[in-house]
Amino acid sequence: MSKIIQEWLNDQIGVKRKKSMPVLSFPSTSLMGISVTELIGKSELQAKGMKMIADRLDTSASVSMMDLSVEAEAFGSTVRFFDDEVPTVIGALVKSQEDADALKVPEVGAFRTGCYIDGISKACGLITDRPVFAGIIGPFSLAGRLVDVTTAMMMCIENPEIMHTVLKKTVQFLIKYSQAYKDAGANGIVMAEPLTGLLSPGLAKKFSEPYVKEIIDAVKDDDFAVIYHNCGASVVKMTDSLLRLNASAYHFGNSISMKKMMELLPPDVIAMGNIDPASQFRNGTPESIREDTLRVLDECWQFPNFVISSGCDIPAQSSWDNIDAFFNAVDEFYTNKNM
Repeated sequence: MSKIIQEWLNDQIGVKRKKSMPVLSFPSTSLMGISVTELIGKSELQAKGMKMIADRLDTSASVSMMDLSVEAEAFGSTVRFFDDEVPTVIGALVKSQEDADALKVPEVGAFRTGCYIDGISKACGLITDRPVFAGIIGPFSLAGRLVDVTTAMMMCIENPEIMHTVLKKTVQFLIKYSQAYKDAGANGIVMAEPLTGLLSPGLAKKFSEPYVKEIIDAVKDDDFAVIYHNCGASVVKMTDSLLRLNASAYHFGNSISMKKMMELLPPDVIAMGNIDPASQFRNGTPESIREDTLRVLDECWQFPNFVISSGCDIPAQSSWDNIDAFFNAVDEFYTNKNM
């Protein structure tokens, strides 16, 4: 990928007929006839799957898996694996201030993090006609998995020092992890911070914003993008906080009105979203996903900074008829607009 990432970002605003950028990697399992467990365990399969999708679909970028268990596993969390679903973290590593103080920051490469970095390195060697983005978790979402997602909400109020201690350690790791992807050849990362979407704007300002910004400031440059993903319903109320992050672009879920979000963002800030990955890509029909894609495009196409995408990671069991219907609908819309 010879074009610097800043030029690619400028193109997302400058061109009228936009290429879509769904978070699309797990459905490569059905193309290769393998399980999710096999995919997440072998770097060559991850790279092969991303290449197969890139060859099949004219996306604006190739985006790796949004596996929100891999970093927590590196810290020592227990992970439950499934053949046809993404892994999930179970239990809690941190229950007290003593646990937080004793929590060790893992080395990059621990458990599956090394496999994922190698997968991106291999993918960058195979995909050279568009940017390749790696997926990572955000600091608060990672901290939530280390203390337990439900408990994290209460800790922000009742035991804030525990959360801040854990957050500082997640940031240490995520900066090194992001840098490793950068060194491996990735053109950027998509940082998933969905748990922040459950916080009030005030708590998000304290427990997510400064930590996310520290990571962005450490790794973002003209050759490396940081795309911030938040699929929470309260994200519309967090616009000022989001803009202070100074991310390269923003990616939103289907729990909000994409049009309302676009109305709140400056025209030079790229925002992507937000076709429902569960009710449409996974459980919808070609016709329902066509209608929803055309609806979102019709509401948002006049915003020059809007890029159509899935609202989150598209599930592995999604029908390729539905995925193809999404891309066909994007082509249909822009063709009818004579673009």
